[in-house]
Amino acid sequence: MPTIFDLINAKNIATYYESNGSNQIPYLGETLFPARKQLGLDLSWIKGFNGLPVSLKPSEFDAKATLRDRIGLNKIDTEMPFFREAMRVGEKERQDILRLMDSTNSQYLMPVINRVYDDATNLVNGARVISERMIMQLLSAGKISISANRLNYDYDYKMPASHQETLAGTAQWNDPDSNPVDDIRTWQDTVEDDTGVRPARAICTRKTWNYLLANKTIRLDMNPAGGQNIILTDSMLQQYLMSKLGITVAVYNKKFALEVGGAAQLFYPDDYFTLIPDGNLGNLYYGTTPEEADLMSGGTVAEVQIVNTGVAITTVKEPHPVNVETIVSQICLPSFETIDTIFVAKVAGA
Repeated sequence: MPTIFDLINAKNIATYYESNGSNQIPYLGETLFPARKQLGLDLSWIKGFNGLPVSLKPSEFDAKATLRDRIGLNKIDTEMPFFREAMRVGEKERQDILRLMDSTNSQYLMPVINRVYDDATNLVNGARVISERMIMQLLSAGKISISANRLNYDYDYKMPASHQETLAGTAQWNDPDSNPVDDIRTWQDTVEDDTGVRPARAICTRKTWNYLLANKTIRLDMNPAGGQNIILTDSMLQQYLMSKLGITVAVYNKKFALEVGGAAQLFYPDDYFTLIPDGNLGNLYYGTTPEEADLMSGGTVAEVQIVNTGVAITTVKEPHPVNVETIVSQICLPSFETIDTIFVAKVAGA
């Protein structure tokens, strides 16, 4: 007869997640910042001045590295934030499981177990939400700010001030007479003049996209004979922006639930427009959590499994009362080697 520990453990939960939870459509940030794993907490990367490549001097084997000037070189060192949440099997679920395990109605056992697995899967999905929030903060502000459980993390990625702009007055895109095409072209020129890279993609929300759909300048350019009468669709506007400016716009309206109150919140904010280059923008680095480092080797009451590159699922046996605690933890932070080649504009709002 299996015990509750045989049914609810890190391996089974990870298998359940991989079979059911990991087939979700990736977040936008996950496609722009592919996941990578490294040991420990420290995150270091080299960023060239104004995004231009920094060549390394050749070195012989068994020789010390050649020292070089700091001019044109910005080495960023930081420590990745640590996130961890846990859940226990509730008393009711535990009693249901124990009762069903001892009865002949074993066909009713797995729905109860799956309910526990679903709770653990929600914790893993919460870990994905954290990384996506960090990436979208970077893409809209050049900074990451995290505040929870009396802890505050602030990471400034030193985005060039010349690659940020706030529109005012009639230049704001919620004014139908504004000229967003000229704005975007100017921002593309700025990035290209500074770095040699011309942004070919952009990110905005549905609200910001609707400003472009309603813009008189765009509508008149698409239909000089009667611009205000044109029925403009998303695909028509995408084709127009590609032919006019060479950009593809991702209209990103994904949301998450806030920790307090559960209200829906956009990952990427309204009234912003970010220009980005082709290709990956950086990496989402996962460090080694204490659970992975110290418990995964076995020999304890804990079991650990890794999903999504660096998210640790840990189950801990509790003998009295008989219970299982499930812990989901991660250490993660995005690098942003291409931050000098993006442009962030606040195009509307106060």
